[in-house]
Amino acid sequence: MNTWIAIGATALGCYAVKLAGLLVPADAMRRPFVRRLAALLPVALLAALTAQQAFADGRALVLDARAAGLGAAALALILRAPFLLVVAAAVLVTAGVRAISG
Repeated sequence: MNTWIAIGATALGCYAVKLAGLLVPADAMRRPFVRRLAALLPVALLAALTAQQAFADGRALVLDARAAGLGAAALALILRAPFLLVVAAAVLVTAGVRAISG
């Protein structure tokens, strides 16, 4: 039953956040600081999620094949590779490191 309570609380929380966003006055969104914050916040959240998925295992920080794949993707982005090549590089490096490390 605790799982359903958590699911219900999460659903209500998501709805509340969406409702709060709709209730923000239009004048507030015209301010330069708010516009800049609204543009940068999704990027920061995505970066945090990527870091958490790449470097965390439960409650411990780890460096494993996922970190190598992320590094390969970053290198491909620096070299301005197309998106599919970036994803392919990350997948191949991650799979290669996992195969080597057993």
